[in-house]
Amino acid sequence: MALLYGALVLLIGAALLLTSYILLDRALARTNLIPLAGPVTVIDNATGKKYSWDPVQAQAKVRHESLSYLLNNGLLYFGVIVVIGSIGGYLLARQALRPVARITATARRLSTKTLSERIGLGGPDDELRELADTFDDMLIRLDAAFSSQRRFVANASHELRTPLAVIQTELDVTMSDVQASADELRRMGEVVRDATNRAQRLVDALLALARLQGREGQGLEVSERVILNELIPNGVAAAETEAATRAITITAEGEPVETIGDPRLLERVIGNLVENAVRYNVPGGWVRIVTETGGPRGFPTARLIVMNSGASVPPEEVEGLFDAFRRGGRARTGQRGAGLGLSIVRAIVDAHEGSIKATAQPSGGMRVEISLPDATAQIRSVAFSARSVG
Repeated sequence: MALLYGALVLLIGAALLLTSYILLDRALARTNLIPLAGPVTVIDNATGKKYSWDPVQAQAKVRHESLSYLLNNGLLYFGVIVVIGSIGGYLLARQALRPVARITATARRLSTKTLSERIGLGGPDDELRELADTFDDMLIRLDAAFSSQRRFVANASHELRTPLAVIQTELDVTMSDVQASADELRRMGEVVRDATNRAQRLVDALLALARLQGREGQGLEVSERVILNELIPNGVAAAETEAATRAITITAEGEPVETIGDPRLLERVIGNLVENAVRYNVPGGWVRIVTETGGPRGFPTARLIVMNSGASVPPEEVEGLFDAFRRGGRARTGQRGAGLGLSIVRAIVDAHEGSIKATAQPSGGMRVEISLPDATAQIRSVAFSARSVG
């Protein structure tokens, strides 16, 4: 920037000097338009000598000397101005770029352990202040992302360690008893099987969540026309046994709605929502599944709504339900499930370019509403785009 400032001063000074030279030359040239007499004889009264004086030559000499004086002295002052301007430009650039140096120093110090640092530039609300504030906002998001990743790894490790610890304990206790009966060995096998199934479900959920997040922005692997109502029976099947045990009634109603997406993923959305609604319900409660078409006119959406009875949920805990390893608004506990169901639901909905909204019902329980692009609207949009390109 100092070089740019110096070059700018150089160009402006050169332009001013050239302009002054041209203007003075033209001003003196105008005097030549005045008609002058030819050479005249001048007599010196003191000595009586005669001299010949030519006004035209005298005028040309004055013009030449004036231009030479301007050029010689102008170049001298021009050099002084360029030096002063370059030094001033350097000082100005150094002062102006001091916030940038501060941002650079902060960026160099950053690591995964120092993401809590902020620039906090302050000062006038200019472009550099906006840049520093944007950098601080980015650091906040990075800090939150790394913290979330660390919590995710810690929670996943804890969830996997629990069934492994159960397996190890059962094996150690049973194998240390040399007189263990067949019934004891069978009991040990059942405990190990249950713990293995729990670990397997957790690994499957982690893989599904990682696969969905890894394909973010790349679209779906399978995209076809899907009628949501036809996916409900298979989605409900996984929770029917637990619902029957606890006398929970599951009902489905509503008009047929269509969307474009992956039927396997959408079926998992229904299954996870229903399982969650049954698991956090009360004995003798209910789960209601509703499908409908909504959205503003001209932009219809396919809606899937899952409502359930249950205990009251504080409104401030609703948003946390979609975080990984959260159960009922609380961090991981010893309950069944790993707390990944709603996280997977949100990832699937995001992959289908839909939206999800959860609210706590005043009478207890939850209401989860999923809005997906309507199939008819999507096809019409694609056809319109094709005609526009054509």
